[in-house]
Amino acid sequence: MIPNLMFLGELISLFVALSWTATALFAEVGSKRMGSLPFNTIRMTMSLCFLVLTLWLIMGVPYPRYADGGTWGWLLLSGVVGYVIGDYCLMQGYIHIGSRFGQLFMTLSAPTAALTGRILLGEQMRPVAILGMVVTLSGIALSILSKNDDSEHHGIRFKLPAKGIFYAAMAGICQGFGLVLSKMGLQHYDAALTALNISQDAVFEGALLPLPVSICVPFAATTIRAYIGLAGFFLSLMLFSKEGLAKLRSAVRDRKAMWCVFASTIFGPFIGVSASLLATMYTSAGIAQTIFALTPILIIAPAAILFHQKVTVREVIGAVISVVGVCLFFV
Repeated sequence: MIPNLMFLGELISLFVALSWTATALFAEVGSKRMGSLPFNTIRMTMSLCFLVLTLWLIMGVPYPRYADGGTWGWLLLSGVVGYVIGDYCLMQGYIHIGSRFGQLFMTLSAPTAALTGRILLGEQMRPVAILGMVVTLSGIALSILSKNDDSEHHGIRFKLPAKGIFYAAMAGICQGFGLVLSKMGLQHYDAALTALNISQDAVFEGALLPLPVSICVPFAATTIRAYIGLAGFFLSLMLFSKEGLAKLRSAVRDRKAMWCVFASTIFGPFIGVSASLLATMYTSAGIAQTIFALTPILIIAPAAILFHQKVTVREVIGAVISVVGVCLFFV
């Protein structure tokens, strides 16, 4: 911690939350204009270009240096779960229920990661984490459930399309599951580097921007995930979408949609990820993650203004409760 830069980590973390808010808003507009698969295919292409350039600067080569077979295996699997399935579901969720509710469901990633980490990695779950799960689910339920006004059918009903709820929930679950798979891949990567006597404080030979290995490795891991993400989205577009190439060409010609893809890529996979790594250098990971989780609250006002959405007090309270639930995981 640098004394003269008090609260720098917290400020960077807030910037990350704002950046991810912007990403979600641009992604909603872009995915509705071009469709989920074309949007994700183009965005992943842009992301991969940025990541490869970044690796060339910080590792001296445009590929994940020293990554072994186990690293590639786990990170590719993570990319399938987190990118191919998760991002597809997220964009579909944006199309059906909008980015505001889509981001609310992303709070499911914290309890999913906790449960998956317990099963796959043997990580301990504190009682407060279980409380966090209950609080998170309660906040989501408060936001999406309402009383049935029909006199013939009493009880509770969903006020959002079931298809949108399904896609958004799957996106949150896949992000949490993918995070744990990424952690397993990173453990293999660290083991491979240790076997080569490369310390976390070392700098890669030939790097134009010499940064510690500990900072470079997450970018390398993200690049591996991006490879399978791009391949998965392109194959899905060709196999499951009629006239996939024609849709892709049409999407590229849509200037407004392309600007949304570009902005979503810059604020998300590029600036967002980079700033999130930087934030953890100046503050604790728990504080950083807690501030990152503010996105479902920060997105309420701009979504209401830009998309002319009616926001109820119940929905705001639900979003706050859900974020509080996520924060409990990092107490």
